[in-house]
Amino acid sequence: MDVKITKDMIVNDAIRLYPKTIGVFPQYRIDSCCGGAVSIEAAAKRDGADLDGLLKALNEAVAG
Repeated sequence: MDVKITKDMIVNDAIRLYPKTIGVFPQYRIDSCCGGAVSIEAAAKRDGADLDGLLKALNEAVAG
């Protein structure tokens, strides 16, 4: 699988570049609306999400 989304990408940028990811963030309880101006790693830490699982799901959404 090609990795297009990394932990350093900004949440809002990921959604803008890859609209298929918009539904993944709520599954991991990530606030992608008001809290989307931070890196995916920072959002995962802030919202208590599993970073590895989140990145896998995001990249699967992009590939899928």
